[in-house]
Amino acid sequence: MTVVWFTGLPACGKTTLAEHVRARLGGVLLDGDALRGVLEAGDYADRDAFYRRLAALATLLARQGHLVLVAATAHRRAYRDAARAAAPRFVEVHVATPLAECERRDPKQLYARARAGDLPLLPGVGVAYEPPLAPEVIASGGHDEAAVLAIERLVTAA
Repeated sequence: MTVVWFTGLPACGKTTLAEHVRARLGGVLLDGDALRGVLEAGDYADRDAFYRRLAALATLLARQGHLVLVAATAHRRAYRDAARAAAPRFVEVHVATPLAECERRDPKQLYARARAGDLPLLPGVGVAYEPPLAPEVIASGGHDEAAVLAIERLVTAA
């Protein structure tokens, strides 16, 4: 079936938007935060291995006929490009919430910790976030109904 990868800065609304899509279309939601411990990735340390495992899991589920919704920052384009290359069908959704808004929300205090020096590898602060060059969908946040409809059209078109 299809892998829909929601990317963007931490606290941009990736999971919220993915949950809206799941409520509308069903599917399996793989949330990066929830899977970090399961896939043995620690706290932003071993990203290469984490995103490789996450993409492999998403691809496996998609090849079994599932709609797979992945809510994960994947701050390097290379991570998302590798996931795209492996998946049977791939839709990239950029949740393009501005950094200042993400910091204002900061529900897990990630930005506060990064600014204090306790989380030096946070994308957008300690390491660069590479936005997609040509995502299939651009969302303005986690409650973007137009983005949900665009994703629905793309997923059901095949």
